[in-house]
Amino acid sequence: MSEVNHQRIKTNGIWMHIAEQGKGPLVLLLHGFPEIWYSWRHQITYLANHGYHVVAPDMRGYGDSDSPLSPNSYTVVHLVGDLIGLLDHFGQQQAFVVGTDWGAIAGWHLSLFRPDRVKGLVTLNVPYFPRSPNTKPIESVRQMIGEGSHVFQFQEPGRAEWSFARYDYLTVMKKFLLLNRTDNLVAPPGMEIIDYLETPSLLPSWITEEDLQVYADKFLESGFTGPFNYYRAMDLNWEYLAPWQGSKITVPTKFIAGDKDIGFETLGTKEYVEGDVFKSLVPNLEVVILDGHHFIHQEKAQEVSHEILSFLSKISVD
Repeated sequence: MSEVNHQRIKTNGIWMHIAEQGKGPLVLLLHGFPEIWYSWRHQITYLANHGYHVVAPDMRGYGDSDSPLSPNSYTVVHLVGDLIGLLDHFGQQQAFVVGTDWGAIAGWHLSLFRPDRVKGLVTLNVPYFPRSPNTKPIESVRQMIGEGSHVFQFQEPGRAEWSFARYDYLTVMKKFLLLNRTDNLVAPPGMEIIDYLETPSLLPSWITEEDLQVYADKFLESGFTGPFNYYRAMDLNWEYLAPWQGSKITVPTKFIAGDKDIGFETLGTKEYVEGDVFKSLVPNLEVVILDGHHFIHQEKAQEVSHEILSFLSKISVD
């Protein structure tokens, strides 16, 4: 089997780093916060071995991709533009899209804006939520879980950068990637979220110190402002999305969630994804709940890879 190849591609006005492997139908793997292409290391080779051309980018602001300074450059319109540019670069009218966390949000909106370019969508842990007609996202977060939420704390430019900088990058990665809390992620009053998160002394079996160091080295180079800017653009997204109020996601979709993900039980996500509203917004939907946490594509790599492949195979046959 061919090795994973790396290159930088010009798309939507930025240079985007991608890792790619295999030949066949195009599959985009989109990471979330705080990750890089490496999060998909298991799925890249697995899917490539099963006859797919797999492309895992560093999303804008991450790793070896460009990181524009302004938060206004991190809207879902920009993220979708980046992905359309990737499809055009490879000369593909359509691709399968797999995303987790912010990568899931990018996948949902690519499917919303340009369903003609998406053959099938797999999202992990972040469902498609309808746009609130009246309340902006940051105010919604504040009302629901308070100002100790990471989403709220990441809003103020410099605040999270300063608090993160008091830790070495390896510690920061351990605090987030090894997160096994199942309740809402909210720091107590007067405390920064990074200080609130524990640093596990023992690593779980699914990740090594060397793996964590790969992330730490990349974030040491690129910093966290790009990733924080996704959160700082959330209210702007809300404004841009007004024309799509009430729109449905029509592409074939599989949603995979870890039953121990942050807030899955406590924030009502479980009831939402298993209920009628989600299915009314995403009519062509399959929901799979696995035993796992937020970074389930790494924690339960084999199960997730199999779930993705079974979906791609089914869509290909259809």
